[in-house]
Order: sequence, then structure tokens, then C-alpha cells
Amino acid sequence: MLVRILRRFLTPYKREIAIVVVLQAIGTIAALSLPSLNADIIDNGVVRGDTDYILQVGAVMLLVSLVQVASTVTAVYFGARTAMAFGRDVRSAVFHRVVSFSSREMARFGAPSLLTRNTNDVQQVQMLVLTTFTMLIAAPIMMVGGVFMALREDVGLSWLVAVAVIALAAIIAFLLSHMVPGFRSMQKKLDTVNKVLREQIGGIRVVRAFVREPIETERFAEANTDLTNVSINVGRWMAAIFPAVMLVMNISSVAVLWFGGLRIDAGAMQIGSLTAFLSYLMQILMAVMMSTFMLMLLPRASVSADRIGEVLETETSVIPPRDGVTALVGHSTVEFEAVGFRYPGASHPVLNDITFAAREGQTTAIIGSTGAGKTTLVNLIPRLFDATEGRVLVDGVDVRDIDSHTLWNKIGLVPQKVYLFTGTIASNLRYGKPDATEDEMWSALEIAQARDFVEAMPEGLDAPISQGGTNVSGGQRQRLAIARALIRQPEIYLFDDSFSALDVATDARLRHALTDVTRDATVIIVAQRVATIMDADQIVVVENGDIVGLGTHDELLEACEAYAEIVDSQFAAAPS
Repeated sequence: MLVRILRRFLTPYKREIAIVVVLQAIGTIAALSLPSLNADIIDNGVVRGDTDYILQVGAVMLLVSLVQVASTVTAVYFGARTAMAFGRDVRSAVFHRVVSFSSREMARFGAPSLLTRNTNDVQQVQMLVLTTFTMLIAAPIMMVGGVFMALREDVGLSWLVAVAVIALAAIIAFLLSHMVPGFRSMQKKLDTVNKVLREQIGGIRVVRAFVREPIETERFAEANTDLTNVSINVGRWMAAIFPAVMLVMNISSVAVLWFGGLRIDAGAMQIGSLTAFLSYLMQILMAVMMSTFMLMLLPRASVSADRIGEVLETETSVIPPRDGVTALVGHSTVEFEAVGFRYPGASHPVLNDITFAAREGQTTAIIGSTGAGKTTLVNLIPRLFDATEGRVLVDGVDVRDIDSHTLWNKIGLVPQKVYLFTGTIASNLRYGKPDATEDEMWSALEIAQARDFVEAMPEGLDAPISQGGTNVSGGQRQRLAIARALIRQPEIYLFDDSFSALDVATDARLRHALTDVTRDATVIIVAQRVATIMDADQIVVVENGDIVGLGTHDELLEACEAYAEIVDSQFAAAPS
């Protein structure tokens, strides 16, 4: 998976990668030539006392050093830019894939895991790319070139190079074999920490209301301790790598000086060649060490790439039509024809044989007990899910055959869980209509019974809204969400239990104000409160995924026992 991700997202940067490779090669070749020049100065300049020769070769060394520095700096610049662009592209691809997911895929991965995959996991792979461009490209060139140059200086000591490289490689392989499982476990533990933390932050009011702070603190501490223990275990193995590398390098240096001194004493080697050989051995081992650092990142990046690839290769269960209908001719009628819905792996369907029609100029209400399938039923219209049986039609066309933008442009949805975005009241209203004027926004707020509290705010339409709308009350959030749907003037209104946080008086005023606005639209309301829907043109009573009643309020009181029980339960305490 790692190779596929690298190939896919680095292909557009072939030119930059080629520049990095060429510059790294130039810089490495320049670095490899310096020890040889230094040996030349010692053997032919210092030993003979030839100052002019020392200055001439020294000037060449200075020039070579400048070439090395310039090439390396430029290569790192292009490598860093390419790595950052790679990370940006991967994050963008993951984001767009997640945005295309239906509620089914979102539930499968979970928000905490998706956040980790699009941040920490992408960062791990991005770090691998950056390290490759800045270090790994130079490492093999330096290793091969170092071996060649070392043999050029003295073949008799070449066995030391082989012993040092094999010993270092064996030690690194042993340490990495213990690190890979730890890296895989770390990412899962990080998911768990994010999940627990997100739940606790989102449910802080519930935690405090039930005095569960000690329990939740212990729960987070347990998840945090698990991550810490795994990280410490991996860190121990990582900490052993560099001392091991330094041990091999120091022992190798001593061995070169010892055996090289014997060869010099025997007249088989010059002093300059010994210093050059020692420098080349250090460069070879440094190349191995750089590869080691790369291999330290590789296991974790590989795990992260698998997690990223899992998201990128997951297809949404709500597949957009290839040649979707873009022009609907009709009166915004919504029809359900023998619709059924079953979650994957579920033993029982959520909806079964749902058949009814909601027509233009009519208000259709859906009521039933908790868990009856009301929200799922409404979510089939904008294709948050797709029906597993039957068809959902808009203007006589199956919603699966309608272009997604065309379908959504006809719908104004107020979801059960109201969400406002960070910004202002105006920016949230313009989610419904980007070019909405102030007059249009005030009009929508007035219909939604939100004008009074917005006008009471010093900033008015520019009043700030925090993430999720936590700085306004639940009733105010609902009214702002209703105004957001009203401002786009859709042909189909879907109110999914959107009046639950409103008091009875505000609910009545809002429904009365909606009458004129929605006169020519199709309105579908999901509600728990009978008072909210008793004036609807038709009421659909849903129980256990089946329609058990369909008609007006008066008709259902006589013909539908389930509806009569709901009415009795809500009005039993009312004064006669």
C-alpha cells in the first residue's frame, strides 16, 4: 500500500524529484572526493613540505566543498517542498473521500479514527518522503562510492568494511524486528485515545451531570497509559539503535588505525591513504546509519499508509449516477414504493415495505416511537443512505438516478442533530444560500422565530457562533438551522424532529409562519410531539419499521390504535 500511495501522489512531481536526485548525486560525489584530496595533500604536500601544492589542492577542496554545500542545500529545498506538497495532496484526497462517504461508512471508521488517519498517519508518510529526499537518496550513492574509493586507497583493509557493514546491518535488523509490531500497535492506541477524548469533550455536560469525572478520568488514564507503555517499549528499541551504530563505528575506527598502522609500518600503505580510508569507512557507516534512520520511519509509515489506503479504497455505498438526471419536471412529489432498509449485518430491517407519497402544497408528518425508523426514512430522500429494497422517487425519478447537486438543490434539510459551524450567524445562514442578502437573512430569521434574539445581540448578523453552536441555546440552534434551510427556498422541506427544543408557543408561531412560505412546497416533518403535526395534511405512523397508520389526525384517532395511544399518552395530563 505504501508503494501505491507514493507512486500515485509523487507522480505529478517527477521533475522536482529528478532535480533532487541529480543535486544529491552531485553533492555526494563532491563529499566522496574530499578525503582523496586530503590524502593527496598529506602524501604529496605535507610530507614533502610543498606549500604551493598544499594551497593549490586546498583551493580545489574549498571549491568542491562549496559545490557540495550548494547542491545539498538546493536538494533539501526541493525535497522539502515536494514532501510538503505530497502531504497536502494526500490529506486533500483523504478529505474528499471522507466527504463522499455515506453515514454507513462514517459509522464504520468513526470520526476519531478518520481524524487520526488524515493528520498523524499522513504526517508519518510525509516524514518518510522528506527523509528519503534529504537522506536516503544520498545514502546508496555514498555507500557504493565509499566502498569504491576505499578500495582505491587500499585493498588490504577492505575486509574491515565488509565486517563493519555486516555487523551494523545485523544489529539494525534485530532492533527493527522488535519495533514494527510496536508501531502498528501505537496507531491503534492513538485511535483509542482520540476516541475517548472526543467522547468526553463532546459529552462533558453528561459527565458532570452524573458526577462521572473520576470514572472518565480513569478511563482516559487507562487509554493514555496503554499508548504510553507501547510508545516507551518502542522508544527503548529506538534508543538502542544509535548507540549500536556508534559502537560499530568506533570499533571500526580503532580497527582501521590498528591494522592500517601495521601496514604503514610494513611499507604497504601511506599515511594519507590511511586517513582517506578511515574517512571513507566513516562515510560508508554514515550511509548505513542514514539508511537506519530511514528504516526506523519505514515500519510506522507502512502501517500509516495501510490505514490511509483503507480510507482511499473504500467506496461509498451511495454511488453517484454516472449520467444523472439534471432537470426534473414535476411538482416535487416524494414517493416511497415498497421501500425497505437494512443495515449491513443486521438481523432485522429498519424499514419494511414503506409506501406513501408526499405531494406539493401538502405537509406530511411522520410520527412513531423512538427507534421506529423515522429518521432513517427521511434520510433516504437526500440519499444519506440508499434503500436496500424498493425505490424513493422525486418527481417520478428514482433518487439514485438524479444528479446529486440537482437533488440537494431541491431539498432544505434540518437534521435531528442540529450543527452550526464556527463563524457568524450570517456565515451559517449563507450555507443555505451563499449569495443571500441581509434582507433575505432577516426574513428567514423572522419566519424561524429567531429575529428577536439575533437583534438582541450587539453584533446582529455578525454575532459569533462557536463550533457546533455551543454559545447559543438548543432552541436558538434549532431556529437558526431552520432559517438556514428556509433561506434557500427549496421545493422540498425535511424537518427531522426540528421543533423538539421549542416551547409550545414558539412552535405554534413558527408553524403558522411556515404556512405561507411552504404553500407551494412539499413539507415532510418528523416529530415526537402530536401538537406539532396534528394539523398536517397526512400523518404517517411508523412502528418497528412498518407503516401502521396513514391519514389525518381525526382519521387516525379512529382507525389507528398506535396513534391513539400516542395522543392519549401526551394529552392525558392536560386539563379537561
